[in-house]
Amino acid sequence: GRLEAVTQQMGYHPQYLDSFLKTQHYLMHMDGPLPFDCRHYIAIMAAARHQCRYLVNLHVLQFLRAGGDPQWLRGLDFIPPKLRNLNEINKILAHRPWLITKEHIEKLLKISEWSWSLAELVHAVVLLAHCHALASFVFGCGCEQDEGPGGRGLLKPLSPGNQCFCEATTSNGCSQELLRINRKRSLDSCMELDSLRERMQRIHVEAEGREETRLLQQEREEGEGQGAELNITDPPVGLSPLTDSDGEVTGATNLACYMQDPDFGYQDFARRDEDQTQVFRVQDYSWEDHGFSLVNRLYSDIGHLLDEKFRMVDGLQGSAIAKRQGCEPSVFKRGIWNYIHCMFGIRYDDYDYAEVNQLLERILKVYIKTVTCYPEKTNSEMFDRFWKQFKHSEKVHVNLLILEARMQAELLYALQAITQYMI
Repeated sequence: GRLEAVTQQMGYHPQYLDSFLKTQHYLMHMDGPLPFDCRHYIAIMAAARHQCRYLVNLHVLQFLRAGGDPQWLRGLDFIPPKLRNLNEINKILAHRPWLITKEHIEKLLKISEWSWSLAELVHAVVLLAHCHALASFVFGCGCEQDEGPGGRGLLKPLSPGNQCFCEATTSNGCSQELLRINRKRSLDSCMELDSLRERMQRIHVEAEGREETRLLQQEREEGEGQGAELNITDPPVGLSPLTDSDGEVTGATNLACYMQDPDFGYQDFARRDEDQTQVFRVQDYSWEDHGFSLVNRLYSDIGHLLDEKFRMVDGLQGSAIAKRQGCEPSVFKRGIWNYIHCMFGIRYDDYDYAEVNQLLERILKVYIKTVTCYPEKTNSEMFDRFWKQFKHSEKVHVNLLILEARMQAELLYALQAITQYMI
């Protein structure tokens, strides 16, 4: 399966992996407000904001398996307006979630025949936050390899020592049923790969035919004569995915076709010249007291799965990390969590933020900020450099904290805006 690299890394913490896979399976494959092909396309849009080819390639394949229209893979100009209207909230959530307002929500819910329902929008928001945060984990743990010379974002999973992933998870108590399901999915993927290749090759041939016809028609209309040279060997710009000469499935060749305003990115929230009244105070709106009940009411059971995942990462054993820093595990983890939320303008009145500088050395703070705010700038050297004396599993632990803290931050802003709209 194409998610192998991610599951290998999370396999260092099998209890969390179990919770993560249950949540992802529910989001993508179980009954819900959104059609299955739309779910994967939304995931493509979210991953593209961070140029994450790993996730884009994964969801392109699953989009086709779900019966999605291949023409949508040419970019946002080829999808229904309803989906395209999600682009603005996707962009803001990915980079500056504090800018989300009830007006953004109202716009999506009241656009004539292209309007979203509240349940659909909540499903979409959870998908966007999930994939943005997962992109941070993918880059943070080195699951994303630099693009090859052929324009293909191939996967290069890091191996968890010399132990097989299945053995690693089994020996640590990961459920046998979950492993059986994952093995079956991998087998299904292999069995369907040939038919996918055939289908994608047919798409390629048909696209070439259409392009050739269009160019010939254009030539006749413009009366350029017989000297015109037609290049019909290249597919239309943005058509993705295709197959290479060896019949291998290639990835998205042009991620820019899945997003608008590519220059829109993260900006530091805490600026001395800005009005601090816009700070998001958890005491006024929290996941436990507000977000959980809202999301669970509009998208049945997802709140329980998300809450379990948040609690699971908080309960992971981090005694070795904390011991090296000379503090209690809970203190160290809270320092990382609150530092990440602080970068998105979320503050806890009962926390002394001076502790962050005491607990987190500068090189670790740089790493956390990069993976959280602009993960596409993360490289393998950064991962190797921070905490050289720490085990790989401890570094993965930090990346899991980043994943969950970032996802919760995005959800808090989006759900607060939805709440304000409903009031």
